[in-house]
Amino acid sequence: MSKDLPLIHELSRDDIRLAAMLKALGNPVRFRIMQHLADRQMCITGDIVAFTSLAQSTVSQHLKVLREAGLIEGEIEGPATCYCVSAEGLQFLKGQIESWLPNCCQSEPRIAKSNCC
Repeated sequence: MSKDLPLIHELSRDDIRLAAMLKALGNPVRFRIMQHLADRQMCITGDIVAFTSLAQSTVSQHLKVLREAGLIEGEIEGPATCYCVSAEGLQFLKGQIESWLPNCCQSEPRIAKSNCC
């Protein structure tokens, strides 16, 4: 992590990777770009710019964050870059989310009045 934050326990490499992915997805533009890429399977940068209506430099920065988080992959095709969702990254994210809080939110229906706090 870029800042030294006081933690009760040090984060594992997987925890750091998960936190980076969640941080990347925490931005609404990047979240929508991920949805768009998942729907379309792959897009060139120009298609994503048209989808977002943002400047190409802004979209490129968002794509860089998603790529560095391991959520997307890009391949240069001539003058353009073709992006797609990283299957390995998504499998990691899904697995980590499923195992992140194993004792939380069991499959029992939630009772109308909670015992929380």
